[in-house]
Amino acid sequence: MQNFNFHNPTKLYFGKGQLTQLREELPRYGSKILLVYGGGSIKRNGLYDSTLEILNDLNMEVFELNGVEPNPRLSTARKGVDICQKENIDFILAVGGGSTIDCTKAIAVGANSDSDIWDIITKKSEAQGALPFGTVLTLAATGSEMNPGSVITNWETKEKHGWGSPFSFPVFSILDPENTFTVPRDQTVYGIVDIMSHALEHYFHHETNTLLQDRMVEGILKTVIETAPLLLDDLENYDHRATILYNGTMALNGMVSMGYHGDWATHNLEHAVSAVYDIPHGGGLAILFPNWMEYAIDANVIRFKQLATRVFDVDPTNKSDKEIGLEGIQRLRAFWNSLDAPSRLSDYDIKEDGVEEMAQKTVAASSSFGNFKSLTKEDAINIYKKSL
Repeated sequence: MQNFNFHNPTKLYFGKGQLTQLREELPRYGSKILLVYGGGSIKRNGLYDSTLEILNDLNMEVFELNGVEPNPRLSTARKGVDICQKENIDFILAVGGGSTIDCTKAIAVGANSDSDIWDIITKKSEAQGALPFGTVLTLAATGSEMNPGSVITNWETKEKHGWGSPFSFPVFSILDPENTFTVPRDQTVYGIVDIMSHALEHYFHHETNTLLQDRMVEGILKTVIETAPLLLDDLENYDHRATILYNGTMALNGMVSMGYHGDWATHNLEHAVSAVYDIPHGGGLAILFPNWMEYAIDANVIRFKQLATRVFDVDPTNKSDKEIGLEGIQRLRAFWNSLDAPSRLSDYDIKEDGVEEMAQKTVAASSSFGNFKSLTKEDAINIYKKSL
């Protein structure tokens, strides 16, 4: 493994009733709060009222930014930046899923910069700092509640970029599994796919002596595989929701990826798809990841064999290493199919005439992408066509 430095400053509150921690945390930062949330589900499930009651009890002056999109848009982040700068906001509170948190990170950094936030996202400028912000998580998926990463879509230019900075960690995150009870089945499935995809992105690397990291990633995958069907049969089961929620955080808070860099080509491929077609991120990953795996298997077939035998329990008897690896990929696809995840781009009415535009976006920042197997635009075209 490589040398590494690790630091994660986010304080995590996990479990029932943890929303009350807002009473202790918020007064440390000031009295002007920007409350950021999405399409209104927190109003339907009562979380909005519970949060506002605490803010009112603390005599906070509350400003609101609602309507954050599932693929959060630059225009919405800019609205938040404007509010923060105009009203001298002290603290931002994101109540929602990864999209709401990702948007909040852009707002927090943009509000503390002389540069436009898109210039920071596209690496034309550097982040100078950020307003402090915290999160109340309502969806197990992205891990954004305990990492500095964010993904923002510029809908006008059809660009979607992942970015991050040392300043974009939440200062605290509140994870109460009960706040995920009302997440619909399809969104729960997308979150499960996203969690597994983060683990898989980590898994595909060429470093040696990552024995513990491999086992941690495999543990996340096996735990999600075991728990997901149980949760989907009982969407308000606290223990199952808690297990998936915790796995989502652990899959992308840096704990399992110390000392190496994963691949991340599939996320790049999916970002290009949803930049053009605005599809659910987890849905796109479910379609693309197994096809990327089949395309990349020869880059290190032993890695795929290890995944197949350790996570998907493939019997290696009388099979070549590649046959074992391919069977593992087939079992991943079969598992996601069993959850009713999409398997073809055509499930979203995406046809071959869109392939060129998507592929071009995969290499907008660089002529190649992917750490495990370097891909070009032509490779992206091949994977998209295989995914139709």
